[in-house]
Amino acid sequence: MPSPDKAAAKLHPETRLVHDGIQRSQFGETSEALYLTQGHVYDNAAQAEGRFLNTDPGFQYGRLGNPTTAMLEARMASFEGAEACRATATGMAAVTAAMMAPVRAGDHVVAASALFGSCRYIIEDHLPRYGVETTLVEGTDLDAWRKAVRPNTKLFFLESPSNPTLEVLDIAAIAEIAKEAGAKLVVDNVFATPLYQRPLELGADIVVYSATKHIDGQGRCLGGLILGSKELIEADIQNYLRQTGPILSPFNAWVMLKALETLPLRVAKQAENATAVADWLAAQSKPTKVIFPGHKNHPQAEIIKRQMSGPSTMIAFEVPGGKDGAYRLLDACKLIRISNNLGDAKSLIVHPATTTHQRFTPEVRAAMGVSDGLVRLSIGLEHPDDLIADLEQALAKV
Repeated sequence: MPSPDKAAAKLHPETRLVHDGIQRSQFGETSEALYLTQGHVYDNAAQAEGRFLNTDPGFQYGRLGNPTTAMLEARMASFEGAEACRATATGMAAVTAAMMAPVRAGDHVVAASALFGSCRYIIEDHLPRYGVETTLVEGTDLDAWRKAVRPNTKLFFLESPSNPTLEVLDIAAIAEIAKEAGAKLVVDNVFATPLYQRPLELGADIVVYSATKHIDGQGRCLGGLILGSKELIEADIQNYLRQTGPILSPFNAWVMLKALETLPLRVAKQAENATAVADWLAAQSKPTKVIFPGHKNHPQAEIIKRQMSGPSTMIAFEVPGGKDGAYRLLDACKLIRISNNLGDAKSLIVHPATTTHQRFTPEVRAAMGVSDGLVRLSIGLEHPDDLIADLEQALAKV
């Protein structure tokens, strides 16, 4: 018989998201067990010492690990094709740890400029406080990445597709530039989902997720994930999380374990719905621009064809009238609700210029492609005809 690892490698993703990582207790439960405990007891003092030396397998304290969280980490690592995974309390905790842990004062980080507002904060404000130099570049310009490299460059960071403009970057090409520079590439893969883009296979060193989004996908709890090689995770990230404590609660880990079982079904339907809605929007006169990773007229359509196996569940589009036009649209929506979350079973719409990207100056927003008339639409599991009908009546008021 093949080894369990070899057998698991032959299983389809849908199967692995149901079965991988399960550690059943002596009671033989069907569902994964939820271990709500702060700490663990030891048979003797020597065993306690061994746990802290990592020579004795087992758990010590909730901040250092938990059986339920370990199952989530094992399942996601298997699905992502990563050697190791660590779960965090939020998506931004994952991003922060992935960028802070590998660098030291005097190092240099290069990042794409089209980023979620909080990610830009880490690059522009947080890292420099600790003596880490940073440079923002136009992510689609490969020469800009090359020119930004310095002798002390240690890390590249990007989102693809980006939030909220759905810009798609050439991960394989940027990974090669990072490799030549001796730097590690961190990719935020939230908008593509782990189903439709595989950054590690494209050359990325670390992948991060806000598990709050599609992985939970039902508006219940927060969480984040960091995935990569065992060497990278254990060298810096594991100790950073251990000492600073931004760990995922066991309850949230359990919720996400159950959510992974339906992830392929949910994302496939959301992407199907998003395609129908994007096609309809593109045929209307009111939106002045529709951006959807799945349309042949997307600015990076060729890259999408090479590196994504499916479209996003996200749509960005501009309406006339700037902020006033966007507000009229959002306020007129009846089924689609205003929220800055995404990847949810419910369709959600937001005005980035006054929410997720409001702290930036108009000039910086313009450079990022975040116009006053831009709205970001996260498509859920409703019937697409109902979503289109809601958008049709809302657009009529713009």
